[in-house]
Amino acid sequence: MDRRIPKPRDLAPLIQFKKPTLNLTARRLADALTIADLRRIAKRRTPKAAFDYTDGAAEEELSLARARQAFREIQFHPTILRNVAEIDTGWDVLGGRVAQPFGIAPTGFTRLMQTEGEVAGARAAARAGIPFSLSTLGTRSIEEVRAANPSGRNWFQLYMWKDRERSMALVERAAAAGFDTLLVTVDVPVAGARLRDTRNGMSIPPALTLRTVLDAVPHPRWWFDLLSTEPLSFASLDRWPGTVAEYLDTMFDPTVTFDDLAWIKSQWPNKLVVKGIQTLEDAKSVVDLGVDGIVLSNHGGRQLDRAPVPFHLLPTVAREVGADTEIVLDTGIMSGADIVAAVALGARFTLVGRAYLYGLMAGGEAGVDRAITILSEQVARTMRLLGVTSLAELAPRHVTQLSGRWQVGG
Repeated sequence: MDRRIPKPRDLAPLIQFKKPTLNLTARRLADALTIADLRRIAKRRTPKAAFDYTDGAAEEELSLARARQAFREIQFHPTILRNVAEIDTGWDVLGGRVAQPFGIAPTGFTRLMQTEGEVAGARAAARAGIPFSLSTLGTRSIEEVRAANPSGRNWFQLYMWKDRERSMALVERAAAAGFDTLLVTVDVPVAGARLRDTRNGMSIPPALTLRTVLDAVPHPRWWFDLLSTEPLSFASLDRWPGTVAEYLDTMFDPTVTFDDLAWIKSQWPNKLVVKGIQTLEDAKSVVDLGVDGIVLSNHGGRQLDRAPVPFHLLPTVAREVGADTEIVLDTGIMSGADIVAAVALGARFTLVGRAYLYGLMAGGEAGVDRAITILSEQVARTMRLLGVTSLAELAPRHVTQLSGRWQVGG
């Protein structure tokens, strides 16, 4: 082999230096290629109590682990030689258009994760053309979220309290603010045993203990943001000096029944969805009440540990009631491929909670944008690789669960 000394003009095309990004947050987020990458960044930048509140689940956290494992065990069945140059990742959900088959789930205590809180999520959702859901336990008010997302779709998540009058006052405010969907959450008669929170003494606002003071040392920016912005509180509720678990147990009503659900439906003028369905029988019961949609959810594994995995339940529920109502799925979603698999098995829509919060903790509003971008790109790429150009083309034949209790596809 003949060798020669390379000339400068030969080396020039090989030496391409990237233009440096001076914005540290932008550079950090650009390096995140998956939601798991955002999670790692979030863990570095957020104090333990706040991160664990987002990341953790109930008791042994088996429900969450199983939900994520269910998505890992799917096998796709692609079709080939299809023209997938142009695809459509959106369709109509609950009476309105969405640009993606996912939206932002309702999350409590959101400003604890990062001080921009729900406003960051609402603005990012508006840019992406997807719904934003505000929790009863949100740290921004109904009106603030509406101001942040004035022309997009806002959904309100309701916990029915023992004080019915106060509960319905929130519902009335949401309707007056133009929220188009009410998510009535039915899987929280009492708070789940979230052991990470108990061990961390997680409270609103955060209590200064020796542990939290020591934890502040590697997270000065988080504490500066917390202490230099408005005090952290529940925007729609009274201040509470105790732990989160104590607060939830004083607020939630264990006497709520199907009659209460029917009464709420009679009070709400727009779309009503029941969140927290975990059996086929309950799915049928709420559909018989005439609700517009159901969310198959075990509350992200944060309530009853060892609860059913929503993704396992999806094919049966879709087959039995999918023609009568719209099915939404949450719990365990960490990628766009997970979302595509859910749609293929009968979900009309999905909700992402932790994935959004990891982005928020990693980089505020820009981090939420990055999380949405990651999921959107993964949805589009998975659809193309499956050989489909629209969500309507996705079907059970595209997916097999390798080691679950059900088998589809082939």
